[in-house]
Amino acid sequence: MLSNLEDIHHPLSISGSGPGHTDAVHTVTSDSTTGDRLTVITRPAEPGPWPGVVMIHEAWGIDDVLRRQADRMASLGYVVLAPDLLGEGSWLRCMRRAMKAYRARSGKPFELIETCRQQLVDDPDCTGQVGVIGFCMGGGFALLSARTGFGASAINYAPVPDDVDALARDFCPMVVSYGGRDRIASSVPALTAALRNHSVPHDVEVYPNAGHCFLNDAYNGPWAMRTVLLPLVKLSHVGPEPEAAADTWRRIEAFFAEHLVPPSS
Repeated sequence: MLSNLEDIHHPLSISGSGPGHTDAVHTVTSDSTTGDRLTVITRPAEPGPWPGVVMIHEAWGIDDVLRRQADRMASLGYVVLAPDLLGEGSWLRCMRRAMKAYRARSGKPFELIETCRQQLVDDPDCTGQVGVIGFCMGGGFALLSARTGFGASAINYAPVPDDVDALARDFCPMVVSYGGRDRIASSVPALTAALRNHSVPHDVEVYPNAGHCFLNDAYNGPWAMRTVLLPLVKLSHVGPEPEAAADTWRRIEAFFAEHLVPPSS
């Protein structure tokens, strides 16, 4: 499945131990395709098997920030597949298509997510235990996909549907992170109540000093948002918040290590 591998990461020592029980995991990455869509594949360089993760990007698609997030996850001891839910064409047209599928809860994006999950289950370098993680729009897709065969999910500043209580009956274990300065955080109580009502193992945290997209390690999006409009973006509390990000990654690492273990473990 992998081709043209390139050793792209020599991580610093990581506190604690991930699924591979090692303090530092080198990773390799390649660009592949799932159907006609780009899929970034990042995995530990050492032989597995490792648990798998399907990573779902935010509204700007697969960019350098998402690639570094995939690399970070892989360095913890996971085989990571990150499919492009937007595809080719103008960004606005692609977003409309993706959001239409999101509202319908069916269509190409969900097919891509499920195909990637199944590829990981079938991958001999994977344990067969697969989680899903998403950011912003991708967090919304991850939340809706948390009912379809995943062993754990990480939902980051995602929209929460009105019928979340009904959906939660089938949710896998879920680690949830929002920024307190993000308007979308107003939906966290409803999500938390649904997880409690249906006894879904969960870890929910709202970081008061963080806003939207706080897990990003750099400002992203169109050129104007990263340059001339950046002061407005910052005033809107959108973008990196390193302290909250560090704690969120720590929680995701611990949560996935607990829940993505082979049945015999």
